Amino acid sequence: MENIKSFLGSFFVTGDPMIYGADASIALATIGIVFYLTYFKKWKWLWDEWLTTVDHKKIGIMYIIAAILMLFRGGVDALLMRAQLIIPNNTFLTSQHYNEIFTTHGTIMIFFMAMPFIFGLMNIAIPLQIGARDVAFPFLNAVSFWLFFLAAMLFNISFVIGGSPDAGWTSYAPLAGLKLDPGVGENYYLVALQISGIGTLATGVNFLVTIFKMRAPGMTLFKMPMFTWSTLVTSIIIIFAFPVLTIALALMSIDRLFGAHFFTIEAGGSPMMWANLFWIWGHPEVYIVLIPVLGIFSEVISTFAHKTLFGYKAMVWSMIAISVLSFTTWLHHFFTMGNTAWVNSFFSVSTMIIAIPTGVKIFNWLFTLNKGRIEFTTAMLWALAFIPNFTIGGITGVMLSLAPADYQYHNSYFLIAHFHNVLIAGTVFGVFAGLHYWWPKMFGHVLNERLGKWAFWVFMISYNICFLPMYFIGLMGMTRRMYTFPSGLGWEPLNLVITLGAFGMGVGFLIMVWMIVYSAKYGKRDTTGDPWNGRTLEWATSSPAPEYNFAHIPQVETVDAFAHMKEKGTAGNIYKAPFQAIHMPNDTGIPFILSVFFFIAGFGLVFEWYWMAIPGTIGIIVSMIVRSFKDHEDHHHIPAEEVEQTERAAGRLS
Repeated sequence: MENIKSFLGSFFVTGDPMIYGADASIALATIGIVFYLTYFKKWKWLWDEWLTTVDHKKIGIMYIIAAILMLFRGGVDALLMRAQLIIPNNTFLTSQHYNEIFTTHGTIMIFFMAMPFIFGLMNIAIPLQIGARDVAFPFLNAVSFWLFFLAAMLFNISFVIGGSPDAGWTSYAPLAGLKLDPGVGENYYLVALQISGIGTLATGVNFLVTIFKMRAPGMTLFKMPMFTWSTLVTSIIIIFAFPVLTIALALMSIDRLFGAHFFTIEAGGSPMMWANLFWIWGHPEVYIVLIPVLGIFSEVISTFAHKTLFGYKAMVWSMIAISVLSFTTWLHHFFTMGNTAWVNSFFSVSTMIIAIPTGVKIFNWLFTLNKGRIEFTTAMLWALAFIPNFTIGGITGVMLSLAPADYQYHNSYFLIAHFHNVLIAGTVFGVFAGLHYWWPKMFGHVLNERLGKWAFWVFMISYNICFLPMYFIGLMGMTRRMYTFPSGLGWEPLNLVITLGAFGMGVGFLIMVWMIVYSAKYGKRDTTGDPWNGRTLEWATSSPAPEYNFAHIPQVETVDAFAHMKEKGTAGNIYKAPFQAIHMPNDTGIPFILSVFFFIAGFGLVFEWYWMAIPGTIGIIVSMIVRSFKDHEDHHHIPAEEVEQTERAAGRLS
């Protein structure tokens, strides 16, 4: 019994009332879900419709649902940190608990919220925008999602089983090494990110091939919608950047699990190698989550200004320039670690230069708005709010690019304000704009505009109340990663304001959740497939789009293909009889099962239980072997009669 008690005491996190509350919440939520699925006999529906689907639209919806859940989890972490810093000498959180929340907040928001939210919108929009019936590799698309989702679940159970990682979201060596961080928390970080990273890399390959090989006839590269261009550029960055992170995570895993010393100075390793590898991935990663939302803003601004995007080719080349330059700026993340003047100068200049193509995009959006018939929908408000807020983040980024100035700014709250100005005003505002914009295409109804605008104003104003004071408190000397602060430094009023702003953002998020629930029942139904008078091909099909996307593959003649079709009166050709049978890929449970084995193997590695890790690995290999014997023509045909019935039910045939 004593051995069992000792094991349970080390296996489960104990001693904190908040953890017990989380345990109870997880148990109650699990019981509630199981009861619902059992009582309403939904298990088969769950398996057939969602767990085994390869439909890119359903996969996109699952990405977005998971991302919203992760936004809630990461947001709660942020509110706990701000509650700790609301007054001096606060004991609400211990230093250890604060470090864990600090680490999980950054990791979840980047890896398990921002990227999957963007991938969800890509899955919804890209095949439709290019006039395709699916992505290039539907099976791989499902694998990508389930690897991400089960990696997120693996990472999230760390705070109740074993303990959360606590070395910061960058997990610098030697702090994250076994000697200074002997628990299993860092193992969760390393294993979960490797599993999720495999899925991300597969997503990059999938969308690169989809965009290059599956565009509708006539759609040359310079006739693609801007969101498609941004996805193409992002996919290329992913393919070059993510293998670097995979190698870094693998090396540190080998250090921790098998006693190697890649990052140990006394054994011939180098902690700085981790910093270099992490940021060679990490700075392009900023653009992996930023460039797609630049494409989203381009679509939203063009649609609701009712104009063709100004400077289309300049926008494309500026994104390409950003993608190239993003690989030349990583060292500005550790100017304060000591480098030669020549090295600092090179990375200072490259960091400043990257602001130029970003500025090009800002001016092109402003010129698009000029003399446009601007429609102030909720999506448009998020896009318009992006311009001034992101500009503040960009200007302070140029300030930080100056190596001598960075010595003063870097470890202060000034830097926290800067990167939240970029990532929230950029990525979060962007995915919220995309959510409103493409919601009808996902669910067949429009999100409530009144509630959407309330959510926008509460969130956006609170965001500025939260982060603008951080610039000033940083200049007053408050440093990053500080879990408490003494009184008498003059920081109390600004910390109070910052915390109030953070909780205001939480209120804005709750209004947004209520908007989604309310709209599901009362939202205006989209009966036309084109609620915004859209300009690109996703609005040429019904809402929600059918399994096959297009009854006939459209013929593209110019940029803004659907707007051009409506002007010519040829838009109806996409769903005009006669119809032909369409072949589509079959659903399969292998991606889900494969990912479950990844979860089992990963959990075993976290605790160094090789009796679990080895069977999990065998399960992964067996799943891949089973897949390799599948017929690559594994598809079904949708008869022409069924296509006609679907189009007629959608009101597209008289």
